[in-house]
Formats: sequence, C-alpha cells, structure tokens
Amino acid sequence: MPAVEAAVEVAQTHKVVPAHLKRARLPGAVRFALVAILSFYLESLGRSLVAEYTHGELAKVVRPASSLTQTEALALAGWKLFGLALGWYGNYDGFDLAALAVLSHGPTAYLISTYYGIRASTAGAYLAVGVVSTFVPFLLLRQLSGAHSAAPGIPNRDIVVDRQIQVLTSLLSALVYSVTLFLACRTFLPTNFVLYFEGIRTIEPAQDAQLFSFNRPLTQILCLLFGVAARTLIFTPSVTASPTIRDQEVAEFDPATANLGQTIYWNLWGYTTPTKVSVKRTAVAMLFAGVDTYLQATTVLSGVDSYGAAVYASVWVLAAAITGLALRYVGSV
Repeated sequence: MPAVEAAVEVAQTHKVVPAHLKRARLPGAVRFALVAILSFYLESLGRSLVAEYTHGELAKVVRPASSLTQTEALALAGWKLFGLALGWYGNYDGFDLAALAVLSHGPTAYLISTYYGIRASTAGAYLAVGVVSTFVPFLLLRQLSGAHSAAPGIPNRDIVVDRQIQVLTSLLSALVYSVTLFLACRTFLPTNFVLYFEGIRTIEPAQDAQLFSFNRPLTQILCLLFGVAARTLIFTPSVTASPTIRDQEVAEFDPATANLGQTIYWNLWGYTTPTKVSVKRTAVAMLFAGVDTYLQATTVLSGVDSYGAAVYASVWVLAAAITGLALRYVGSV
C-alpha cells in the first residue's frame, strides 16, 4: 500500500483529482437537447394542468390546437426552440431565461386578463408555465452566471448585491413599462382593439387607463414583474461585465490617426463592454417581446388580425427599448 499512499500524497500536493472522482460532463450539444426536450415537456404538462384546474377557461379565447395550420404550429415550435438555442449558446442562465419569458409572455397574459375576461389567476398560471418551462431546464443543466450568483471577484459586485439598488432599478423599469402602456392606452390601443381584435370582450380598461395604473392593481403588479425581469436580464449582467482589451482600444481611439475602417467601427460599435452587453440584451428583449406577442396574438388567440397584433406588440417593443436605455444610463453613472 505504500505506493497508493504515495500517489495520494502527490495528488494532494499538486491538487490532482483522481480519474474516478472527476465529475462526468455531457457534451454541450447533448445538454442543449435535454434542455429543449425538458422545456417542451414542461410547457405541455403545464398547459394541460392549467386547462384541467381552470376547467378550460382559456379555451374561451384560445384557438384549439387542432385548428392550427402546419405552418403556424412549426412557427410556434421553431420560435421556442430558437429562444432556447439563443439562451444556451448565448451563455444565458436560468434567471436570464425566466426574465425573458416574463418580458415575452407577459404582454399576452396582460391582454387576456384585462380585455378578454380571463381571471387573473388563470392568466398568471399561463405566464408561470412559460417561465417555469424555461427556468427549470437551464437551472438543472447550467450553473448560474457570476452576475446572478453574485460570485466573489466579479466587477461591481457591491452594486448587484445592494438591495436598495435592486429595488430602485426594478421600480425604474416598472415605471417605464407603466407609462408606456398608459400612453398607448390613452391614444391608439382602444381603436386598434376595436378594429383588429374580433374576439375582445371589452376596451374599457384602455379607455379608463390612469397614469401608474392606480385603478388597476393587477396591471401594477404585472409592470413590477416586468421591472424585475428587465433588471435581471439587462442591468445585472451589464454592470458586472468584465473589461476587455477592446475597452482600452476604445479609450485610446484617435480619429486623427485611425483609418476609415477603424473610424466606421468606432462610430457604430465603439462602446465599452458593459454598454455592448446592455445593447445586445436590450435588443434580445425587444425581439422576443415583439415576435412572441405577435405570434401568440395571431396563432393562439381567436380573431386577431395580423396588423392589429403588430401594433399591439410594438407597445412592448418600445417599452423594452426605453427600459434598456434607462438602465444603461443608470449603470454608467
């Protein structure tokens, strides 16, 4: 046994992990396939449970799956798969995907609960299924990022663990969503609903909208959820982004000595790493808020015209864009 003891001593000295103790790790492509399968399964299971425990309440406003054309079904499945792939290969974690699900599925939950007469609990369950079906697979198969786990050593860790900053940035984002929605409701949304949403039950909430939604507590709660989600997806990862060599190049850029290509690059993308992260994630939030809302309205809900769906989706795209700009400004102060 002396040889074994010597081997153990050497391993401990040089921090060598014995082969039989090494943690098995599946290839990235296999883990992504598992994420996709689990996500689709959880969503299907969740929708079935919601239908059962709400006695088919959503069936009053949602088209039956059998009525979807092959193109529509493929569009919905392909879009979900694209979102999972973007999250996986874009190095997003479970909190990122959960936040993105809130920002993309929230507009539909607001629509059916406020204007289609669906109970808030049912709409909330619909939203929860979308969040859980993306959060759980990533939580199981990918560890949290340093930004969301507040790992020691990340840049600006004191900012992301500060409760006051977390609350204020969430409230700022919620305020942007609330004001954007209020302005849309008091201008063009009522007309858009009447002309292009055939199955809508009422437009009174849009006509009677108040600033900050004081007369609609559920809308306030949803805006707060949007605020927390935007902070999670955009603000936290951007303020903890590590500087790169590009940041030094941007700081040292001299237009007098730069060539044409360098000048064009600097004008188009000459930002610091935190700003680039913020811009990219804001663009992702805008993309998913717009496309998901449009697809849900045109393929899932009954009687919605494509133009009306696009107009409604544009409200949430604009809200995501303004929120991203506001959070980047706060992060740069």
